[in-house]
Amino acid sequence: MEDKQAALKKLTLTQFAVTQEAATERPFTGKYDDFYEEGLYVDVVSGEPLFSSKDKYDAGCGWPSFTKPVTKLTMNRDQSFGMERTEVRSKEADSHLGHVFTDGPVDRGGLRYCINSAALRFIPVAELEEAGYGQYRSLFE
Repeated sequence: MEDKQAALKKLTLTQFAVTQEAATERPFTGKYDDFYEEGLYVDVVSGEPLFSSKDKYDAGCGWPSFTKPVTKLTMNRDQSFGMERTEVRSKEADSHLGHVFTDGPVDRGGLRYCINSAALRFIPVAELEEAGYGQYRSLFE
């Protein structure tokens, strides 16, 4: 991972607020909410792989939704705003990504990872090797 402080300086205000201050994008405003190209979603801070487009679906909630991650994520109890939720964070950079809920598609495991677009960077399948993610190509074959 590139130096975290250097990576943080490259973030937009929204990316910083979401990943470092656990902010949430307004629904239906994120770059990847209504986005369905084939590829890999990585942490905007560290570049660590997070989700495959193969596991993305339209949950109608206003944020990109996935049924499972491609790597292990950190889960934390979140009782903010008077709600009981499970926060999802990246392992390497400890970026706040969003939350996971149990109302996802039952036939795909029942989970819905509701993720802020601002926490993600998308790598198209055609660019996986050149971007250093060639080992993930098999997810799309």
